[in-house]
Amino acid sequence: MSELISYEKIDDHIALLTLNRPEAANAMSKALLNELNKRIDDIERDSSVYCTIITGAGEKAFCAGADLKERKGMSESEVIQAVRYIGETVSRVAAMKMPVIAALNGVAFGGGLELALACDIRIAINTTKLGLTETSLAIIPGAGGTQRLTRLIGLGQTKRLIYTGKPVSADEALHIGLVEFLADPNSLLPEITEIARQIAKNGPIALKQAKTAIDKGIQTDIDTGLAIEHLCYKETIPTEDRLEGLTAFKEKRKPVYRGK
Repeated sequence: MSELISYEKIDDHIALLTLNRPEAANAMSKALLNELNKRIDDIERDSSVYCTIITGAGEKAFCAGADLKERKGMSESEVIQAVRYIGETVSRVAAMKMPVIAALNGVAFGGGLELALACDIRIAINTTKLGLTETSLAIIPGAGGTQRLTRLIGLGQTKRLIYTGKPVSADEALHIGLVEFLADPNSLLPEITEIARQIAKNGPIALKQAKTAIDKGIQTDIDTGLAIEHLCYKETIPTEDRLEGLTAFKEKRKPVYRGK
C-alpha cells in the first residue's frame, strides 16, 4: 500500500510533504489525515528542518477538501468529529514552528484551500482554481476558512467567495491576495524550492520568532502586537546563531546557523 503522505528532505533543511491520493484529487480521508499528523510530528521533532513545503501529487489537484465519499455514510455525530479532525489537523499545520509554503499544483477547494490558508505562503500554478465551495453543499467552511481567509484578504472578498461558493481563477487569486505569486506548472516546485532555500539559509530561531510575532501580533491591537514583537526579538538575543551572524558579517563569509 502506497503512502498517503510522501515525505522527503531537500538540502538537509527543507521538508517536502506531498498529499498522495491523486486518484481522489488528494481529498482528506481519515487515513490521509492520520498520516499527515504523523509527518507533522516527525518534522516537529527534527530540529534540522527550517522550512516545509506542502503540495499534492498529480497534475490536477492540490487537494479537493474533505473526502465526501467517506463522509456520505457517516452519522451526524461522525460528521462533526470528522470536521473537527480536519480543523485540528489544519491548525497543526498553522502552528508548525517553521515557515510553511503551500505549492498549489492544482485545484484547492473547501478543506484543501483551508489547508493552504494555514500555510505561511501560497504559490499556485497559473491554470488552477481556488475556492471555499462549502455553501454549495449547504454547509460552511469548518477548518478555519471563515477566519483565516478574512484575515488574509479582508471581509468583503471573503464573504463574496464564501457566499457565492464560486471558485476564482489563479489570476484573480493573485489579484485579491489569496496567493503570493503564480508559476508555470513545470516550474512550480523548482521556484518554490528556491524560495525555501532562501528562507532556510537564515537563522532558524529568528524564523520561528518572526512567525510567532507575525501570527500572534495580527490577532491583536498594534500596541500588544509591538509588545509581542519585542518579546520575540529578545528570544534571539542569547543565541549562538546571532553571534555567528555578526562574526560572519565581520569575516565577509556566509553564516552557518545551527538553531542554537
